[in-house]
Amino acid sequence: MSLRRGPNSRHHGSNAAPDVARAQDDRVKPATSAAALWSPLDRYIAREAKLGAWAAKRPATAFVYEFLRFGIKEAWACLFGALMLALLAGTFLWYPKGASLARYDFLVIASVALQIGLIALRFETLEEAKVILIFHIVGTAMEVYKTATGSWIYPEASVLRIAGVPLFTGFMYAAIGSYMTRAWRLFDFRFSHHPPMGAVMGLAAAIYANFFLDHFGIDGRLFLFAASIVVFGRGWIYFKPWRVHRRMPILVANGLCALFIWFAENIGTFVRAWSYPAQMHGWSMVSVSKFGSWFLLLIISYAIVAATLRPQPYQGSN
Repeated sequence: MSLRRGPNSRHHGSNAAPDVARAQDDRVKPATSAAALWSPLDRYIAREAKLGAWAAKRPATAFVYEFLRFGIKEAWACLFGALMLALLAGTFLWYPKGASLARYDFLVIASVALQIGLIALRFETLEEAKVILIFHIVGTAMEVYKTATGSWIYPEASVLRIAGVPLFTGFMYAAIGSYMTRAWRLFDFRFSHHPPMGAVMGLAAAIYANFFLDHFGIDGRLFLFAASIVVFGRGWIYFKPWRVHRRMPILVANGLCALFIWFAENIGTFVRAWSYPAQMHGWSMVSVSKFGSWFLLLIISYAIVAATLRPQPYQGSN
């Protein structure tokens, strides 16, 4: 992600002393930290504030510390998705052949247990779980249609499925919703020139419909890409790795997320969680054209999360 500051943010170096004072103030009011949303992290807020006050004394350590905070926040936002990917890979490598419980059915049970465990341990909030449920329903509906038309295949047998779709697949879509919801809060998202929510929801509905209509010879992807640029082209997202907001265009943020999901999709097909027709006789990388599909799908994902968390304007202060 870009590390550009918001327009009114300050630089390290000559402003180190005010930065230290601000970090010390954060230590006095630790409840303002996004980590307070997840109780297992709450105990570390004051310790982190002390470490931040030390790092702010020098420009080099401040830069490294902010970079590390960015990476740690991203990792925490990816928690559900990373655990799901670990389940897919782990069962591919070690699940016993010929087990009475099919691998896909085990993945369904494990995914449900994972979801319950994260909530019980307070690594996930109930609001996040609600967003995940919406993604689960939306994703499963599309999966049923896409597998019926042969877009991709679940090659292994299972009992816990709807039509040709194992029930664990909804959790893979849910991982996207989980990431976006957690990142929104961890990085204190703010926006400038954000499009009206009516336009966002209308674009998302058109994209969702196109995923079904393209099998009838109606493919509006080029129009939808153009519409995405029109709707989001002026929009900026402001995200806060540490004490100041950085910014990037909303479309760039969406593109970067799509790229990493494409990477994850290559892992998912390699471990035979699902396969495209071209991969049935041997694995090959997922077509780069799928990147465009993920770009559009992420707009649907963004619309769902934005409708829940409501975009707040960037006010130019940190």
